[in-house]
Amino acid sequence: QVQLVESGGGLVHVGDSLTLACTASGPISSVRTMAWFRQHPGKERVLVAVIELGGAASYHDNVKGRFTISKISNDDRKYTVNLQMKDLKPEDTAVYSCFLEENSGGGYFFGHGTQVTVSS
Repeated sequence: QVQLVESGGGLVHVGDSLTLACTASGPISSVRTMAWFRQHPGKERVLVAVIELGGAASYHDNVKGRFTISKISNDDRKYTVNLQMKDLKPEDTAVYSCFLEENSGGGYFFGHGTQVTVSS
């Protein structure tokens, strides 16, 4: 089965930087996009950043200029994508989940998530 594993979350202070990593493995036919979502307590999951395999990326307005999603890399049938976060704010505190979408009507998958806490 397809598995997405996130890492890199933790407790940081306002203004700090943090980089999240996601590795996807399993029977992935071909990748269309990978992305990062976040979910605040009691709220819906929200798209933070998305990147197409070709490199086109887009961001939620709240993180533009502070977050950067890396290009999707493929090594030995594992796909990885990172999320570099700078100038973190308390409102960035959330569970961050990785997402992968397959091409041509294939499936989409989420990881379990990693907690990011920004302390003031």
